[in-house]
Amino acid sequence: MNARLTPNIASRFAQIALDNVVREFPNKLDHVLGGDADVASPRALHPAFYGSFDWHSCVHMHWLMARLLRTMDALPEASAIAAMFDAHLSREAIAGEVAYLARANTQTFERTYGWAWLLKLAEEIGRADAARFNRWSANLAPLADAFVGRYLDWLPRASHPLRIGMHVNTAFGLAFALDYARFRSEAALAEACEARALRWYADDRDYPAAWEPSGADFLSPALIEADLMRRVLSAPDFAAWLDGFLPGLRAQMPATLFQPAVPSDRSDGQIVHLDGLNLSRAWCFAGIAASLPSGDSRIPLMQHAADRHLDAGMQGVASGDYMGAHWLASFAALALSGA
Repeated sequence: MNARLTPNIASRFAQIALDNVVREFPNKLDHVLGGDADVASPRALHPAFYGSFDWHSCVHMHWLMARLLRTMDALPEASAIAAMFDAHLSREAIAGEVAYLARANTQTFERTYGWAWLLKLAEEIGRADAARFNRWSANLAPLADAFVGRYLDWLPRASHPLRIGMHVNTAFGLAFALDYARFRSEAALAEACEARALRWYADDRDYPAAWEPSGADFLSPALIEADLMRRVLSAPDFAAWLDGFLPGLRAQMPATLFQPAVPSDRSDGQIVHLDGLNLSRAWCFAGIAASLPSGDSRIPLMQHAADRHLDAGMQGVASGDYMGAHWLASFAALALSGA
């Protein structure tokens, strides 16, 4: 992939994230009312992650800021991001988020998309060796631990995978959780994720990717599964698994998997998901290419497909409509990072 996260793009993404994470309304809560006492504002319910339209988008916009602060030198927005993290990732704010999980009727809150992004945020912050990052990491740890506990409770009970191209896709939830588990040496979580990945997906063959995309996908069920399995299998085993899973890849088939989606209305919160689909396909294609054995004929095809989808997805980021603006830049940052 030739495109990269330049200082100008990073600054623009930082400004988008800073604006969004403090924008409380409009807001789409994942909140079950058990009685009158449960009626509360987003900020009252979620002192850390109340903005960006919904909880999970707010979390991954914080991830975006953490990635930019950690990796970009002389970022003009660095001090503003640090101040934001001091407020949103304070011990008190995170304690409020942990307390929310202890409420009744929260067992399926953000399962597993929000869980995965919270662990991705914790992983990103933990990768920096600086006093302020260490402070934020320590503050965030109880919330990360709570979601690790939820994974460990839920995975043994999860009998079937969810293969749709939206939030509950289990391959996505396993991929980010596995990244966190390996980074933090959380052996129990890593083993649970690997075991479920193999049980659910190891025998998949001739996946019907020609049916993609659906009209509200922001993940490719086929590619996100492959993106998970590249983490679980060795390069030769992954190459063989991919032969069976998507046997037409060398002929760039099915064609719909290689064709970027075109959203017809970016003001529609569901249709604009297709911009995210292009960006997530870009990072999946790049990850697949990087994980195949050297010389595999599919590598240049995957790299070219990644570039095409990244170009298409960046058009959506540039549109500026809030239905995409509250989350797309984080997907773009992942796509620009390649594998």
